[in-house]
Amino acid sequence: MIPGAPPPSLPELSRVQDRAAFVYLEHAVVHRDGNALTARDARGTVYIPAASLAALLLGPGTSISQQAMVLVAECASTVVWVGEKGVRYYAHGRTLARGTRLLEAQARLVSNRNERLAVARAMYGMRFDDEGVERMTMQQLRGREGARVRRRYRDEAERTGVDWKRREYRPDDFSSADPVNQALSAAHTALYGIVHAVVVSLGCSPGLGFVHTGHDRSFVFDIADLYKADTSIPVAFDVVASKPADIPAATRRAMRDRMFEFRLIERCVNDVRTLLGGEPLADEDAVGADVVALWDEGDDEVAGGVNYEDLGW
Repeated sequence: MIPGAPPPSLPELSRVQDRAAFVYLEHAVVHRDGNALTARDARGTVYIPAASLAALLLGPGTSISQQAMVLVAECASTVVWVGEKGVRYYAHGRTLARGTRLLEAQARLVSNRNERLAVARAMYGMRFDDEGVERMTMQQLRGREGARVRRRYRDEAERTGVDWKRREYRPDDFSSADPVNQALSAAHTALYGIVHAVVVSLGCSPGLGFVHTGHDRSFVFDIADLYKADTSIPVAFDVVASKPADIPAATRRAMRDRMFEFRLIERCVNDVRTLLGGEPLADEDAVGADVVALWDEGDDEVAGGVNYEDLGW
């Protein structure tokens, strides 16, 4: 008999689109009590249902036990170790998917120039209201997107009365940026963390991007860009307009609320599935059992776990 609490079965886990967005912890000790995470600090202990959590963000001064990490992995949640101000991303957990249909579709689409261009155009098409993008080149699409984002920054500055010059930040010196750029960095980081959690929960590769390329989170940046104009950009300007004492903390709280109102996780799941598969996954694809097949040269598969010498092959 294997010691320790048994892991939750896959049907007991919440689907990624039904999960809470994220929990941020700092200066706390994270452990496990049965099938729940516990977070203890000077104020006491809280219990966190790991099976319904998309991402756990661990800030400065946190430590996590081996058993807590085991539970997070079993529940297919994403753990994100974040640096000071919560603007760095370090790790992710195992996928909720047990099949590879979406991953294989992603690899096939990104490896074919025409199909990759079609997916990239579809991504841009999601951002341009009633504008045809079918014949645009990538250069034209990038130009159109750049103009759209600049316009959105100006509109948000006018709406909130926040002084705006341009988007600039130094990854190695967060505090050197002006308040609105600090808030934008914190908001974008929270968005990237949730999108990364969705991408890996669906079994996709974070690194196989269609617009972005050459980075281990290229696909995460692709998908996150679909939602910045509706989430992280307006949140950042709203936070700065409210003049909080702690911009990163206030931004994270505001992003959590906006993600819930926007139904970000559900939208993200549906958009990834649409872009890569064209239709929602069947339940057995999203959860499924641990079944391993063997490739049979063509497009066919044969069962794994079989000694084919015994069958006379």
